[in-house]
Amino acid sequence: MIPGINPQMMKQLMKQMNMENVDASEVIIKTPEGELVIENPEVMKMKVMGKTAFQITGEPELRESKTKISSEDIKLVMEKAGVKEDIARESLESCDGDIAEAIILCENMKGKK
Repeated sequence: MIPGINPQMMKQLMKQMNMENVDASEVIIKTPEGELVIENPEVMKMKVMGKTAFQITGEPELRESKTKISSEDIKLVMEKAGVKEDIARESLESCDGDIAEAIILCENMKGKK
């Protein structure tokens, strides 16, 4: 909040600007490296030009993906999807080790080439 401004007045001003506080205990953003977790964030929701935008403030913590991918899983995806080892590994990593989803992903990638 801005010092010296009445909280009631601040609420009215935020409402006029299509802004509101969102009560959130945790925000998770998934990245290829893992999950970016912000605990106890301050979240503002705004309507801008017909779209909803969020402003998040807090201390982020990167939680790396802990999915272990076995060589057997890689071989299975290679055989079923007909792809090379590096593609099978990448697919399994992006699907958090879900074999069926990785096979489908590989097949979809082959279909686009």
